[in-house]
Amino acid sequence: MLRVIFHLDMDAFYASVEQRDYPELRGKPVIVGASPDRRGVVCAASYEARAFGVRSAMPSRTAQRLCPDGIFIRPRIDAYRSESRKIMERLTALGGEVEQVSVDEAYLDMSHRFEVFEKAIAIALGRQMKDLIRDERRLTASIGIGANKLLAKIASDHGKPDGLFCISEEEKVAFLRPLPASAIHGVGKVTAEALGKMGLWTIGDIQDYKGDLRAVAGSFALKLKAYAFGDDDRPLDLDGEIKSISAEETFERDTQDRRILVPVLKDQARDIAAKLIKERLAARTVQVKVRYSDFKTLTRQTSVEEPFETPDEIYAIACAILRRERLVDRPLRLIGLGVSGLVPPSTQMVFNFCR
Repeated sequence: MLRVIFHLDMDAFYASVEQRDYPELRGKPVIVGASPDRRGVVCAASYEARAFGVRSAMPSRTAQRLCPDGIFIRPRIDAYRSESRKIMERLTALGGEVEQVSVDEAYLDMSHRFEVFEKAIAIALGRQMKDLIRDERRLTASIGIGANKLLAKIASDHGKPDGLFCISEEEKVAFLRPLPASAIHGVGKVTAEALGKMGLWTIGDIQDYKGDLRAVAGSFALKLKAYAFGDDDRPLDLDGEIKSISAEETFERDTQDRRILVPVLKDQARDIAAKLIKERLAARTVQVKVRYSDFKTLTRQTSVEEPFETPDEIYAIACAILRRERLVDRPLRLIGLGVSGLVPPSTQMVFNFCR
């Protein structure tokens, strides 16, 4: 069945809205988030600030050290959400199904516009979307186009910022070959390192590999191989409501070494916190998932009364679960971390975050 999927990713969305609304900020390193003289984190950074290494979910004090001339802006969450609604409504009016992944990111299924996948027509439609956003909202977006969500996302990443890129069915295998394995959806830092130790540094290496990938990818092995060839049958999720956020890593060798597990858990907590911050959500439940060498998988969770959103809180609750349930009493093949029970942050949380 013919599919033509577009992936739209607004460029440095929060910071770009600030630079649009306040022209004196244009071309300057804008950091949206907590003031560096208070305990808090970065919500978003302009490309000028990113050039200094500033990233979302980074402590604001760290951001200031990296970018001393950075201009810290208190987030205007209502303004960003309002802008997001206007953009998504405009895209929806073009027809087709829309999966809004986050406040600044969406997939669009525009298959109804095509009888066959014609690259020139797809690029023309992508240009129309970009022009609408630029002319009506005075913002820029990167758009990727492909026959599925995987290719569309890789294409939009390839063109950032303010890019437009299309990967056709005929081109996909050759285009993917030189890309790093980490470009594949679902390949995190630990899995990428484990693949590298097997000599599988690029997607092309995975395409050519004839062995069993389950040793490093577990149950993800079959999907990993399919993704390496640009095949992805995931449908668009039209619900639009984020119910949970999670991350997991499969180890090259089973381990219960704290020197390996602690950095992985901290990275997962940071990634999850960054998504919570981006969506202006908090969570009430932390879930830990472990898989052992015999493929036995356990999940345990803890819910708390007060919502949380910081990496330190997520990590601390995860560690408490691991200790309480004695989940690391033998080597692990996989460890995962997730949050659910998502709610808007309380007024006090927003106040603490923004100050």
